[in-house]
Amino acid sequence: MKYGARNQLRATVHGVTRGEIMSLVKFQVADPAEMASVLTTESLEDLDLREGDEVLLVVKAIHVMPVKP
Repeated sequence: MKYGARNQLRATVHGVTRGEIMSLVKFQVADPAEMASVLTTESLEDLDLREGDEVLLVVKAIHVMPVKP
């Protein structure tokens, strides 16, 4: 998949707070930084994101998109 965003960071899923409609996923980047992304619970389930997963964070403007290889 190609993306228009050029800012990419490797990260580890640090926590998942699942909601009925929206969910919050926290990521550990280079110590001691942390980033978070709010995405639909459907997207969370489609990506099968779990604590400890290695992901690539694609950052464009205010959006952070987790990409699981």
